[in-house]
Amino acid sequence: MEGLDSLKISEEKKKYIVELLNPVLEEMVAEAIHKMPKDPIPFMLEWLENKRVVEEDKDLTVDEKDTLAKENQSLQAEIESMKGHLSEVVNMANNESGTHGDDEEEEDDDDDEPPPDFERPMQTKARQSVSAEAYGAWNQKADFVAPVHDKTPEQRARIAKSLEPSFLFSALDSEEMDTVALAFKERTVEADQLVIEQGDDGECMFLIEEGAVECLIKKDGEERVVKACGAGDVFGELALLYNCPRAASVRSTARTTLWELDRETFNRIVKDAAQKKRDTYTEFLKKVPLFANMDSYEMMTIADALKVEVYEGSGNIIIQQGDQGDKFFIVLEGECEARKAFVAGQEPQKVMAHNVGDYFGELALIKNDSRAASVFTAAPTCKVLSMDRRTFKRLCGPIEDILRREARRYDPPERVT
Repeated sequence: MEGLDSLKISEEKKKYIVELLNPVLEEMVAEAIHKMPKDPIPFMLEWLENKRVVEEDKDLTVDEKDTLAKENQSLQAEIESMKGHLSEVVNMANNESGTHGDDEEEEDDDDDEPPPDFERPMQTKARQSVSAEAYGAWNQKADFVAPVHDKTPEQRARIAKSLEPSFLFSALDSEEMDTVALAFKERTVEADQLVIEQGDDGECMFLIEEGAVECLIKKDGEERVVKACGAGDVFGELALLYNCPRAASVRSTARTTLWELDRETFNRIVKDAAQKKRDTYTEFLKKVPLFANMDSYEMMTIADALKVEVYEGSGNIIIQQGDQGDKFFIVLEGECEARKAFVAGQEPQKVMAHNVGDYFGELALIKNDSRAASVFTAAPTCKVLSMDRRTFKRLCGPIEDILRREARRYDPPERVT
C-alpha cells in the first residue's frame, strides 16, 4: 500500500492492513463507486453485512445451503410485508394511546384505507378497537371463553402438530393448545378463490388442512406471487400479531380445506402466551453471560426461537456422542452432566457439569461435526431451552466468535505423569 512505510506502526499491523483490511476496503469502495448511492454509509453497512453472510456460508454444508435457500425464499414475503409494520405500530401508539373511552370497543371498519405501498409506512387510520386491543389502559384480561367447534381427536392432533413449529404457538401449554385447536373453524374454498385481500382488516388467521394457496403482493399496479403455501402451513397471522392491515392477498390454487382461528382467541390465548414466553426467556437470557452484549432486539429474537424440553428423572440422555448435532441447548432448570469416551469401547467418563444458565451442543453446529460427548440429565427434573441448527446459524452470528473462543473449555486437562 502506497505510503504505508511512512506510518509509525508495527510490521504486524502493516501486514494486517495489506493482507486483510485493504482487500475488503478496495472491494467495498469499488462497489460504492459503481453504484454511487446517495447516502454511502447505509450502503457500506449493508455491503459489509452481505460480505459477512457470504463468508459464513462457506462453512455450511451443501444440504444446509439448500435448506437455507428454501427458507429464505419462503420468508421473503414476510420480510417485505414487515417493512413499515413497526412504523405503523409506533404511529398507532402515538395517535391513539391517549384515548381510553368506552367507544373504543365499537368497530369502525370504514375508517381503514388500504396502504398504497407496503414498502413505505402505512398511512391507514387504525380501528379504534384495534388500538384498544393493543394500547388501551382498560384492557385487562377478562373472563374469556373460546369458541368450540367439534373435531375428531385425529384432527385436533394434526392441528397441534402443524402449529408447534411456529414460535407463536410453541409457547402454549397442552391445555391452551387443546383450547386453540377446538377454536379453529373448518372452511372449504374452491380453486381460484380469494381468501384474504391485501389492505383489509385482519379478523382471523388460517391453517391449511389440505390444498394449496399462493400469496400475492400488489405493487405499482402489478400483482406478483411471493409465496406458496400447502398443507400444514399457517397464513394471515401477521395482521393479528401486529394489529395492521393485510400485507398480501391470498388466493387458493386448488380446492382447499382451511382451519380458521378468530382474532379474539388469537389475542387472548396465543398472543398473550407468546408475549409471556418472550418476557420470561428474555429475562433469563439477560442473566446468561454469553448473551450479555446482545441488544434487546437480538435477545428477544432468540427468546422467540427457543423451545423448552422437559426431562423427568436423572440419567436421561439429551445428546449422544457421535450423533450428528442438530440443536443448541441452554439449561433452564436442574443440572446436566457431559460424559465422554476418549477411546472406542471405553466407559464414558464425566467431563463437565452444566448448571442453570450453562449451554452445550454448540460445537457440533459451529464445526459441522458430530457430537464430541454425551449429555445426561443429573437432576429429578431438568428443563433445557433448545434451538435448532438453522435458527442457531441465523440468529447466533453475533456470539459465534465468543462460542469459538470459549470452546477451549472442552479441552481435556493435561495429564500428570
